[in-house]
Amino acid sequence: MDVRALTEDQLRDVFVNASPDELRLLTAPLDFVLTDWDHLDFLAWRDPRTRGRGYLVGEVDGQPTGVVLRAADGSSHARSALCNICHTMQPADQVSLFSARKAGPAGSHGDSVGTYMCADLSCHENVRLAAPLAPSEVRASVDLRIDGTRRRSLAFIENVLGEGARENIEEKK
Repeated sequence: MDVRALTEDQLRDVFVNASPDELRLLTAPLDFVLTDWDHLDFLAWRDPRTRGRGYLVGEVDGQPTGVVLRAADGSSHARSALCNICHTMQPADQVSLFSARKAGPAGSHGDSVGTYMCADLSCHENVRLAAPLAPSEVRASVDLRIDGTRRRSLAFIENVLGEGARENIEEKK
């Protein structure tokens, strides 16, 4: 499933957990106008102007849905780490804990969810690499990795949505 092509204005409208200030400060990816929407399972990028912020956009129930991410400060003492989205083993400094404020009332009360992701949010590209990134990494077929990455990214977005915010997406259909 590909992500529907969006303009920059449409992109700003899909974020379910963004405050008005976050939407105002949102910077689209530098190569946004060159995005190949036909081969995109989800769109993820780090904000080039705001340190520690990232974005993840996928289609939930046929609707483009985005979440604002915050990267945790600090570093790990581990040698390597696994991205929970693309299941790629990386050097520890290339995987970060990202959290997202939940959408709706839960987020207003401070609830959030988090997961470890590639620090540069390059999961979409990493699963398409032919060779393993780590010497001990075993690779499944590329199609299986792509499908798994898509499912896990959408599951994270759905987790941010929760039940209340999910009903709002249903109403937009």
